[in-house]
Amino acid sequence: MLADARAVCPHINTVVSDSAGDLDFLEKLAVWAQRWGPWSAVDAPDGLLVDITAAAHLFGGEAGLLNDVEAAFARRNIAVRTAIAPTAGAAWALAHYGPARSIVAVTPTLQIADAVMRALIDLPVAALRLDADVLTVLRRLGLKRLGDLAGITHGDAEDDKSEGDSSERARAFGRDALQRRFRNRKSPTASPLIRLDQLLGHVPEPLLPVIPQSMPLVQRRLMEPIRHRTLLDTVLCDLAADMMRELEAKREGARRLELGLWRVDAQVVVRRLELAAATREAEHITRLFAAKLDDVDAGFGIETVRLRASWTEPLGVSQSDIEQAAEKQGTSLSACIDRLSVRLGPQAVRRPVPQASHLPERAQRWQGPFESAPTSQIVSKAPHRPLKILDRPEKISVLYASPDGVPQRFRWRGEVREVARVEGPERIAPEWWREKSTVRLRDYYRIEDAGGQRFWIYRHGLAGDGRGGLPDWYLQGLYA
Repeated sequence: MLADARAVCPHINTVVSDSAGDLDFLEKLAVWAQRWGPWSAVDAPDGLLVDITAAAHLFGGEAGLLNDVEAAFARRNIAVRTAIAPTAGAAWALAHYGPARSIVAVTPTLQIADAVMRALIDLPVAALRLDADVLTVLRRLGLKRLGDLAGITHGDAEDDKSEGDSSERARAFGRDALQRRFRNRKSPTASPLIRLDQLLGHVPEPLLPVIPQSMPLVQRRLMEPIRHRTLLDTVLCDLAADMMRELEAKREGARRLELGLWRVDAQVVVRRLELAAATREAEHITRLFAAKLDDVDAGFGIETVRLRASWTEPLGVSQSDIEQAAEKQGTSLSACIDRLSVRLGPQAVRRPVPQASHLPERAQRWQGPFESAPTSQIVSKAPHRPLKILDRPEKISVLYASPDGVPQRFRWRGEVREVARVEGPERIAPEWWREKSTVRLRDYYRIEDAGGQRFWIYRHGLAGDGRGGLPDWYLQGLYA
């Protein structure tokens, strides 16, 4: 407890933990560390992994590379422990539990697994990056070092020569015993066998590299602080024009924009804007931000204004005269969605998107205006769907010549309609992976009554299908 620590050391200096800031620092450090290899990965909470394959000779060998790493971190007042190994797990183990500087050398006569085990044999089992409860179980079993665990799972070379087949059976028994004890643990951090195989290079270990992404950013440092709204609008117009040129050079459009206002008293006011579609129209961006600046308190003045595009999407240059004209007039669909979202809030605006389902009532769903539409789903392209589909199919009474015949007359909402023309049926089977086995199939008909009005009806089930009694009829859509 902090009170106990202060009682022992009254002059202790405490700092509030900032895990998000630490992770952000590690990500920036990983991008900076790519000077020693083609790619790097974050090993939270305190490490970096850099792939130096075929890059050590550029620094005069592996020892020279570590010298350069330590010197670069020392110039930034960061203490480091470095290690070079054939696998990521071995490098992590040496950096955390080995000497302050370690290099595992692999020779033509020494395999990777042998070289790694020879260098890590005396390290504790905690070097396998296991959960705390797994480490407790291993210690209770008497497995405290990596050599103890490797002796059970892989055996010793001298024992192989002396004991022959019996040693092989003993090793298999030891690995099987550990496998049975941890059989319900599928995570690598909960399975010592998986971690050991990754350490020795028998099993690949997937890593997520850090890919640097530059966010388009423009700013204005003002010679004199501004306090009036008209001056702020002028600066915003200039920034929007600069952002348009930045995005056009990258063939991108902005989906999320952040406007930062730095006041003289060191206070920062931030306004965020999300767009329904990628755009780089300066007038549209300025008009949307104008509605978010009415409540800005300039204080003693604003001295710096910064505009950043934190989310961008590819947007090619195309001749869309109609859309550009509509954008300028404020009648474009995306512009209308943006203005409604700014005025009413993003939760009040929804849009339909297609969904992979053959059933009409499940063929689309509603989502927010700023969410990306699904692109991996295969949507059914059934022809002749009505423009208006009822929220719920309404049951109707149908007269027909035979149980599987074409409808001749039906009653809907208290009115009897004579059928003049019929087209169909279009059979849609139930979704067997989602529905029960007793759900009945549907036969859809496009019909026209004597007055010329067209309907979309379906028969739910077939006579004698063993899934119910006589089939029912429903009306689900209307044609314009």
